Amino acid sequence: MRLTFTADGFTCPIVPAEGAPRTMAALLAALPMPLQLHTPKIAGSHIYWHAPFVEDVEGGVDVLSARPGAFIYWPVRQFLEITFAPLQAETASVTVLGHIDAPVEGVVALGERLRAEAGRRRLTGTLAASGDAPAAAAPTPAVPTALHVARLALWAECPADVAALTGSRAIMHPVGPVMLAESEARVLHETLWWIRSRLDAGDEAGLRTATAIALDKAAVRLRDFCHMTTTADTLFAAAAALDAPGQQLGPLVDEAILIAGRIAAWLDLLIPWNDINEGFREALSEAPAMGAAS
Repeated sequence: MRLTFTADGFTCPIVPAEGAPRTMAALLAALPMPLQLHTPKIAGSHIYWHAPFVEDVEGGVDVLSARPGAFIYWPVRQFLEITFAPLQAETASVTVLGHIDAPVEGVVALGERLRAEAGRRRLTGTLAASGDAPAAAAPTPAVPTALHVARLALWAECPADVAALTGSRAIMHPVGPVMLAESEARVLHETLWWIRSRLDAGDEAGLRTATAIALDKAAVRLRDFCHMTTTADTLFAAAAALDAPGQQLGPLVDEAILIAGRIAAWLDLLIPWNDINEGFREALSEAPAMGAAS
């Protein structure tokens, strides 16, 4: 069996690696997978997209040791990635799922195009299996049906209230609401992963309270500051599901992670990160040093 990655006119096969059967099974169950590519903000030398599943690290490898062309799953960030050069200093344990069977230069060119055009044009693609890929049935949701359906809809299409954020030209719009909303969703996503990592340590009541607070806080900020009412309602629904009779905490946290991660992903795609970085550098080069006498 092989995987085939296709995006923006570039196609390459991926040879799966052994040693991560649980993560690979989750990946195969999600194929064929539509992709929206994201540009890195810190590490730099990889392309990535969000994974529609939640799995712990499997056969953990230091992310800095992943060689160019590696296909990896980064659990806490919920990214699927293809690296194309050594990453900048960053600490993380990742799951290696395979390696591309093609010159890495094609991924380099795609990565450069992605960085330059992020926020201006959406680069899309697909990940599919070929050969003897085993069929995998979708798991039965262990959360309220309405919440699961809302999550699937969120993954299928960018919410209208997210897409509308770039249309405002009020004071400090659209950059203020977009950047605030993206950071809120990203922090919620990271917080839920922290909660997930503590599920086996006991204190379920405390973790339920922490989950409810995190979801409610992010939902209020998205609704009241960024006018993302429909998206906020999905987070409120996730918080309310904590009180559903017989609802187990673990599956609900996983569902909330998928919801928060996808919200953050849609917002991230709106942001012209390279343009902002270049503008920041230019402004800093022209401004006097902070604290310097005027």
